[in-house]
Amino acid sequence: MPIEFDATLSAKDMYRFNMYQTYSGFHGWFSILFSILIFVVAGTTYGKVEMSYTLLYVVFGVIFLVYQPVSLLLRSRHSLAASEVLRKPLHYAVGEEGFTVSQGEESAALPWGQIYRIVATKSNVLVYSSRIHAYVIPRDQLGEAYGPLAKLAEEHLEKYRCKFR
Repeated sequence: MPIEFDATLSAKDMYRFNMYQTYSGFHGWFSILFSILIFVVAGTTYGKVEMSYTLLYVVFGVIFLVYQPVSLLLRSRHSLAASEVLRKPLHYAVGEEGFTVSQGEESAALPWGQIYRIVATKSNVLVYSSRIHAYVIPRDQLGEAYGPLAKLAEEHLEKYRCKFR
């Protein structure tokens, strides 16, 4: 018996997905470490170089820390506003064969063998069909289907491709 549920994305859900996508990899960690390094340089050179250089270091540190999240927030809002498909609810059916996602008359099947990985974060369940493309399912909309979904995924996917909290 398949597990069925509907999910509607919000800008907040898209933002959380984009933040996870960005900061779970090397690029995200590097930008944070680089920002910390810039602040350390600003602190150690304070009083030893002209004040304009120290302020410049602080400005670059803030830009590295703030620019990316703000950019992702704006991109998330724009993506949702620009795409009618993302604004409408998606119907999911998950069974022994895999995922079936439908909206209106359109339908797409994603067999278990074609799922790249499934990751459950604090707020979303991300079903990756490739390294960068994922179906974003808000956890609060899954409700009671979360447990059976996790069980099905763990039965059909290798352990390294399935990460549920």
